[in-house]
Amino acid sequence: MDFGLYRPCVGIMLVNQDGLVFVGRRRGKKIPEHLRTGHEWQMPQGGIDEGEEPYHAALRELREETNVSSTSLLAESPDWLSYDLPPDLSRRSWKGRFLGQRQKWFAMRFNGSENEINIASPDGGHKPEFDAWRWESIDRLVELIIPFKRAVYEQVVENFRPFAKPSR
Repeated sequence: MDFGLYRPCVGIMLVNQDGLVFVGRRRGKKIPEHLRTGHEWQMPQGGIDEGEEPYHAALRELREETNVSSTSLLAESPDWLSYDLPPDLSRRSWKGRFLGQRQKWFAMRFNGSENEINIASPDGGHKPEFDAWRWESIDRLVELIIPFKRAVYEQVVENFRPFAKPSR
């Protein structure tokens, strides 16, 4: 799998029993103000380690960002989705090695109780990625994400909309 100038990543649409989607508010003072205000909410995502299968990376990233492990797989995106970072960010992120990210997305059902979610001290002692979280309607996901990721989120919403329904 040759990604060239795109960092290989996974993304997770975690859907609860009510059909709502997990979003976390990105923490960090290093995020430029124009990207923070109103666009700081996103679904869990992260890099694929060398030799790691995308689904296993998704499970690992979900644990590292949310502490969640009580899931079942609903679907995998049929294609890899990519976005470019704005030029000012691409020079600073990942030491300028990547123009953006190419992502494989997974829809997962959250089967646990909410006390399993722990963004302050996620699995493995990883540094927290989020400083707040909530369940959100699938219809609001695109407006919450930073503009350069919107096309990816539009495709994810289109692919996974059938799974964002109550399962009770």
